[in-house]
Amino acid sequence: MEGANSYDIEVLSYEDLSLDTFHELIALRIAVFVVEQNCPYQELDGKDKLGEHLIMRDRTNGKIIGTARILPPGVSYDEVAIGRVVTDNDYRGKGVGHFLMESCMKHIEKKYGQVPVRISAQEHLENYYRKHGFVPTGKAYLEDDIPHIEMYYSK
Repeated sequence: MEGANSYDIEVLSYEDLSLDTFHELIALRIAVFVVEQNCPYQELDGKDKLGEHLIMRDRTNGKIIGTARILPPGVSYDEVAIGRVVTDNDYRGKGVGHFLMESCMKHIEKKYGQVPVRISAQEHLENYYRKHGFVPTGKAYLEDDIPHIEMYYSK
């Protein structure tokens, strides 16, 4: 990955997030999911308090350039779930998203062991998630007027 040494990754529970960090990660999610994708929806769904947040920062300026939410079994699915995966528009095409997903999977394996993981993926990102071992379950649906597919990972 281009510039992998230029990024820092940390995983924080909701309780461990500073107000500034939480504000910055929510601002990134809203910038992409609401503004860029022109999709008004309720971003704060209560699940942030129940999960962990993988945060990727640009080491040169400290800016959050990617984030993902990892939820324990029983919150969204019976399995561990990854959601709210987002990268800053200025950093796309540089492997940031792949490094983000690899980091999520490593964290899940370290915390939970080799367990199945389920995601709700925007349909146009199916191949991206396939590169990380996810396969479609066959369940396709509209979520906030955006085509989604459920995908599953099992080692």
